Amino acid sequence: MSIPSDDIAVPDRVRELAIGAALTPVWLNGIGGLTFRTDDGRYIKWGPRDLEASLRDEAERMRWARHWITAPEVLAQGQDDTHEWLVTVALDARSAVDPRWVEEPELSVRAVGEGLRTLHDALPVDDCPWEWSVAERLANAAARDVDVPAELRDAPSIDRLVVCHGDACMPNTLLDDAGRPVGFVDLAALGTADRWADIAVASMSTAWNFGPGWEDTLIEAYGIEPDRERLAYYRRLWNES
Repeated sequence: MSIPSDDIAVPDRVRELAIGAALTPVWLNGIGGLTFRTDDGRYIKWGPRDLEASLRDEAERMRWARHWITAPEVLAQGQDDTHEWLVTVALDARSAVDPRWVEEPELSVRAVGEGLRTLHDALPVDDCPWEWSVAERLANAAARDVDVPAELRDAPSIDRLVVCHGDACMPNTLLDDAGRPVGFVDLAALGTADRWADIAVASMSTAWNFGPGWEDTLIEAYGIEPDRERLAYYRRLWNES
């Protein structure tokens, strides 16, 4: 995943959804999906249909989660035979990996840890209609013909069941100008699971964005001691499913 160049080709569907607004590319994901910001306060996500988690899933989950946390308002969502798209209202905040935070990695890492704890504490498990359990993830992997190692079927016991973000990597927490966590994006996989499923990925992603040495800082900011067994398991499950 990366920030695309300004001269990237804009898909026709994105131009239609922009309705004349100027477009700035802000994100390119690993399967060719693009995110653009418009100059009238919207984000447009467009990309190939994804069997792992769709933009329809994301729209449903954001609408639900907005009752308890700050997430973008959904304006439109759709798909055709090959691609899908999502239009949301821009929040007044920046990604935790925005260039603004390159010189302040500790502030950003701690904010993501604190924000993840806030999300876990706020979203109600009993009201959540989706799972992100190990069983669900293994079934999803099988549907995509991903061969997950047999030993990953033996998951650790659940420490604390929460509504997980499902993609708690650093970029998906939004910070205000003071570096406080104020919102969340990319909620397509949101669902109930052990909190370590999120913590493992969030802490692992610090190395992708800020280099080594920040994993335990995020976990400390979340408010618990590292559980090495669960961290190792859920990081491997993420990488291999």
